[in-house]
Amino acid sequence: MNALTPLTPAAPALSRRPCLHCAAALPPGATVYCCSGCEAAHALITGLGLDAFYARREAAAGELRPVPPLPLDFITRAQPLPGGEHRLELLISGLSCGACVWLIEQALAAEPDILAARVSLTTRRLTLRWRGPAARGNALVAVLARLGFRTAPWSPACLRAADDAEGRALLRALGIAAFGSMNVMLVSVAVWAGGDMGDATRALMHGLAMLIALPVVLVAGLPFYRSAWAGLRAGRLNMDMAVSLGVLATTAMSVSETLRGGAFTWFDGATTLLALLLAGRVLNHGGRRRARQASAQLLALQQGSATRLNPDGSTQTLPLEAILPGHRILVAAGEALHLDAVLEDATALLDTAAITGESLPRPYRQGDTLPAGATNMGAPFVAQVSATLAEGSLAAMARLLEQAEQSRSRITTLADRAAAIYIPAAHAIAVATFLGWWLLGGETWQAALVPAVAALIITCPCGLAIAVPAVQVVAAGALFRQGVLLARPDALERLASADHVVLDKTGTLTQGRPTLLPDPHPETALRQAAGLAAASRHPLARALHRACPDATLADGVREFPGQGLQAPGMRLGSAQFLGLDQQDDGMALWFTAPGQPPLCFRFTDALRADAPAAIAALQAQGLSLEILSGDAPPAVAAVAATLGLEHFTGGVTPQGKATRLQCLTATGHHPLMIGDGSNDAAALAMAHVSTCPAGSTELAQSAADILLTAEGLAPIPAAIATARRAQRIARQNIALSLAYNALAVPLAVAGLVTPLLAAAVMASSSLIVILNALRAGRRTWTR
Repeated sequence: MNALTPLTPAAPALSRRPCLHCAAALPPGATVYCCSGCEAAHALITGLGLDAFYARREAAAGELRPVPPLPLDFITRAQPLPGGEHRLELLISGLSCGACVWLIEQALAAEPDILAARVSLTTRRLTLRWRGPAARGNALVAVLARLGFRTAPWSPACLRAADDAEGRALLRALGIAAFGSMNVMLVSVAVWAGGDMGDATRALMHGLAMLIALPVVLVAGLPFYRSAWAGLRAGRLNMDMAVSLGVLATTAMSVSETLRGGAFTWFDGATTLLALLLAGRVLNHGGRRRARQASAQLLALQQGSATRLNPDGSTQTLPLEAILPGHRILVAAGEALHLDAVLEDATALLDTAAITGESLPRPYRQGDTLPAGATNMGAPFVAQVSATLAEGSLAAMARLLEQAEQSRSRITTLADRAAAIYIPAAHAIAVATFLGWWLLGGETWQAALVPAVAALIITCPCGLAIAVPAVQVVAAGALFRQGVLLARPDALERLASADHVVLDKTGTLTQGRPTLLPDPHPETALRQAAGLAAASRHPLARALHRACPDATLADGVREFPGQGLQAPGMRLGSAQFLGLDQQDDGMALWFTAPGQPPLCFRFTDALRADAPAAIAALQAQGLSLEILSGDAPPAVAAVAATLGLEHFTGGVTPQGKATRLQCLTATGHHPLMIGDGSNDAAALAMAHVSTCPAGSTELAQSAADILLTAEGLAPIPAAIATARRAQRIARQNIALSLAYNALAVPLAVAGLVTPLLAAAVMASSSLIVILNALRAGRRTWTR
């Protein structure tokens, strides 16, 4: 073999013209696309009418270049749903901006059998739902591959790996910057201290500092440069642009001074500036991870396996994703229940602290709904699964929490608008400072650049940009740990401004489980009445049947909604329904049968144990309260008297509740509605802000802005206190950020602040904002 013959062909030189799809440089001979994959992807996008994507995209060049297709098999990952539908959750690689989210959702929406396609930029999760066979998922994933996105089955472990990768990248950059700045500082100290140092020695020291600093600035600054470049490609300036310009301008100025033999360089300032800024970024990343511990806790609860009981009595350990509704599972002592289920055994003792915050275990009886995420503290038990992992309560809570953390309230939008105006102004101040010192102050351009760089760095609005989001994330996580879920983006802000509370009675103030008072009732009459009650779902009828559970259902029972029950020769219901001249307080059922005098069954619905304390706490917070209930006025009056409430109304229809809420809003109030039933849904939707306790109907939960996962009303005053504190802290953070700039910018423009000092002040302001935001998660109540 000829020694001059290369073993591999040389790589072709790349041209400067970008690929029309992925924006990578074109190889020689190519005129439009860098590869056939990009050509096909561009044809697909334009064919779907989605070419607006190229104007929106902020992704780095080459990120969307399609790769050769890999074997796809997502059939086993697709979850079957009723009606011939399937659901698939994927992790998307290459997802870097809102334009990518828009492209994926629009491209998949063009498929004829797609029912839903939703992408979360934060978690990089794609949720697909289509009508058709499971194999259709492979074709849908192939569409994403043609666009240049890699996919994998989504799991919490994938998300944690991605988050850890971001943290490792920041730590690596910080390590490089810190190591480089220390070594540059050693050389710089020699120059500072060597007053009698010769020109040649000083030039050598500056050259050594330049050799160390240049790779540090180029590598450690990549997190800022990438973000700044992405913003420029999107046609906007961001906070990292100021940082990038400051670091690069300081380095360029120092290189110029080194090459021309100048007396001063600022390599130490540039590298230390990067180290300080990266330290702040690492602290910010750690703070966000700490604030999102609630999300991580939910993700952990969704991992693991379950023991399924087969029809033949054998057991089988399966992944949680493979457990379907109707499967019977065995939960061992000390094992966590990851799925929603109904208890089949007689009793169970569960620790629900992970999801409700309750410190004491709760007993459950046969037929009770068991909450996913609880831990078995008693003997092993058998339960029947009622929902898949993806459709269960843990997944729903995770989605709500994620939505709350990403929510954009009015004050968040205001901060974003302020930052959008502030950033161009900061760059204008830096330019004006440079021109003023150079043209009017008579300084050289190198000397004029020093205060300009300091002004550019010190005006970087890092603190302003994270002032509100940091508070929201901390508050959302703190509320979750207290058993409160924010179901609407602006629920936190609206909760803080509530000034009037409207309360439902049954199921809200009371336990919603009436019990028969222990009056002496003839055994025969009780059994007959319970046989009638077995045909109704009315709370009082169910309570009567619970008092005599072995009563058999009467024949020919007919129910008159809201009035009572009738069977041949027997009637059970209100006094009016039975034609009796008796006062009806709404907590009694009258019974008549041939040859028997009318018999009254009286019930009591006990108040929630924490209701008096919660009402007192709400009043102490300055809120006015009233009860608005569909129950009989005497029963409502009794509860109001017990709680010391002056304003109450009974016998209100669902429309009447909604009308009352509408009137309160029209008169300038900000009512908080608390209800749990389907008849409260309209009022919950009409209120300024609304919440429903644990165990509420699905319709009430869908209408409410805030959901309680913990039993009782104690989380409500605690949530109001947290919301008010969060709003105060958010305003404090904005004020701190603006005040910091009002004081620091004039000093920088006047040349009294060096770039290094500016970096330290700017990083400290961001740290102060983060530490202040963490106060929003302080616990204010004990169960």
